[in-house]
Amino acid sequence: MLRGASAEARKDLIQRMGDSGALDETAVLGAQLLAVAAVLRAQPALRRICTDASLEAEAKVGLANDVFSSKLDDRALDVARTAVQERWTSPADLADVLEELGIQALVRSAGAAAPQVTDELFSIAQMVVANPELREALSDRSRSDDDKCALLDAMLDGKVLPATLELVHLAEHSQLPIGRALEVIEQVAAGTQEELLAVVHTAKPLGKAEVDRLSGALSKTYAATVHLHVIEDSSLIGGLRVEIGDDVIDGSVAGRMADARRRLAG
Repeated sequence: MLRGASAEARKDLIQRMGDSGALDETAVLGAQLLAVAAVLRAQPALRRICTDASLEAEAKVGLANDVFSSKLDDRALDVARTAVQERWTSPADLADVLEELGIQALVRSAGAAAPQVTDELFSIAQMVVANPELREALSDRSRSDDDKCALLDAMLDGKVLPATLELVHLAEHSQLPIGRALEVIEQVAAGTQEELLAVVHTAKPLGKAEVDRLSGALSKTYAATVHLHVIEDSSLIGGLRVEIGDDVIDGSVAGRMADARRRLAG
């Protein structure tokens, strides 16, 4: 959670970014902002200089030009220049916000298919969880990140949107386990579309009408559009368990039985 100056800087940068531009240009912007964030993460000294409030803004803009001008187009370079002129509560926040902006741009580059990006990220995360051999291969420290990305490319190329594949690469390069990294990126992707994510665990398949009713009820409760991801889980016996943000709504038979046992034990 960003605090103070970093929260204000993020707000300013999001407003400056906007959501205009051709889809292919927005895709390039997203990829380039992710690259800038990666450089800042890899170079702590550069990150500290770019966020040093005692330095003149012109000096930091000049440094950004020296480091990035040959690698970025005008739009991405403008965002980077603006970012180093902002005040930051923590040097790490600069890279975090640029990465978030990169994710947002990539999601927007999918145009009308942007909700599909969120669904594909969720499906890939579930695939990793359900496949121990894949999970082991992606966590193998003896394999390079490029090798792991090549493995994911072989599995996903042509089967998911280009924006999704780019974001999967980001997750693989993250310091987090890839499953957790995908969840974080998925949350940002949903937020880009002004949606909340809800994971619905159900003992039996839900029909479209049931999904629509549940989505409508949750959207009304949370005063926001709620995007559902549904997971079938026979261990629930019956009913549903809904996870949305930090909230858990457990209406499953298994949940009610566990609650009854706790009451009896207490």
